[in-house]
This record gives sequence, structure tokens and C-alpha cells, in this order.
Amino acid sequence: MTEIATLMQDPQAWASLLTLTVMEIVLGIDNLVFIAILAGRLPEHQRSTARRIGLSLALIMRLGLLAAIAWIMALVYPVFTAFGQAFSWRDLILIAGGLFLVYKGTVEIHHREEDDDADQPNSPKYAGFTGTVLQIVMIDIVFSLDSVITAVGMAQHLPVMMAAVIISVIVMLIASGPLSDFIGRHPTVKMLALAFLLLIGMALIADGFGAHIPKGYIYAAMAFSAAVETLNLATGKRRKA
Repeated sequence: MTEIATLMQDPQAWASLLTLTVMEIVLGIDNLVFIAILAGRLPEHQRSTARRIGLSLALIMRLGLLAAIAWIMALVYPVFTAFGQAFSWRDLILIAGGLFLVYKGTVEIHHREEDDDADQPNSPKYAGFTGTVLQIVMIDIVFSLDSVITAVGMAQHLPVMMAAVIISVIVMLIASGPLSDFIGRHPTVKMLALAFLLLIGMALIADGFGAHIPKGYIYAAMAFSAAVETLNLATGKRRKA
């Protein structure tokens, strides 16, 4: 309690909290888009439950990982070398997560394009609730690891890191419903979100192999694409009007 009281009176701690919270929210966009797409495959009455479970598990994982900082930092040390490239457990987790995202994005695009009855209300094809939650948990591990390593690198105090993670997940919980509804109402936006998943997956694989791609480039590309799609939607509305 004494440490927390001291931090609350430290302007630098508040600045670190604000900066880290914004960074955690930005890093959480990937996770949020993935959860929104998976939840969209469920029956309508199960979607909000799946989103809440997914984000709650993400919060628990991130807080647990923060409590084991020494173990987390050990994950960045090389465990073996292949073809002249050293790999750590973090690298292997990122590669596995990236492959999973590429696979899932490709499957969802195939489902979207090839299944003629996918959008017909008389013959809905829903995913299983348990399987969807398990997929969310799998990708939560990847994004939580990346998020926690970023938090450890940006802040020095564990309470500040935990507070930033909690605030960011609360923001994601609030935004998950509107984002999922928006993606569900606009097929072109869903296709764009799936393309984002492929982009993020390839970036994770590249990072795992040591070819780090600055997140700013990825988010700039995503923001530009989203802006173009927003203009397309606005144009479509004006034409209908």
C-alpha cells in the first residue's frame, strides 16, 4: 500500500500509466478484431458471452504474466539455433500464433467467398461455442505475451503495468460490442478485417524469424485502409439516399 500511495503522488508514474494504457489499447486492436470475427460466427445470443469470456481471459493471462516478470523476460533468451538464426520461446510462440492467424484468416475468407448460403437467414451455419472460445484463448496467449513484454519495457513499476492492462481491457470490453456489430453489418468491412488478420499474422511470423516490422507501419496501413473503406461506406449511403 505504501508503494501504491507513493506512486499516486509521482507525476512520472501517472505519465507512464497514460502512455502505457494508450499503447496497450493500440496493441489490443489486433486481439479485438480477431475476437469480433470469431464471435460473429456464433449464434447471436452467444456472441456477447464469447467476447466477454475472451477478453476476461486475456486480462487474467496478462496479469498472470506480469506477476511472473522474471519468467517472461527469460522467454526472450535463445533456446536453439537453426540455419544461423537463434530462436527463443517468444519467437516460437509468435511464429505459431502468426501461422494460426494466417490459417484462420484464410479459412474465414474461403468460407466467406465459397459458401453461397453463409449469409442466408434460412440456413445459417454457426461455429461451436467451445471451439470458438478455445481459439480465442489460443490467440490471447500470443497477444498477451507481446503486450506484457511491451509493458515491461515501458514501465518500471508492477502496479503501473497492471493498472494500464486493466484499463485497456475495460476499454476493449466496451468497444467489442459496437465493433462486432459494425463488422457484422458491413460485409466489406469484415473482408478488410480478415485481410488485417493476414497482415498481422505475417508480421508475427516475420518477427519470430528476426525480421521485425515496426508496428507503426502496420497500424498506418490499417488506418489508411479503414479510412478508404469509411469513404466507400459514406459514398454508398449517399447513393442509396
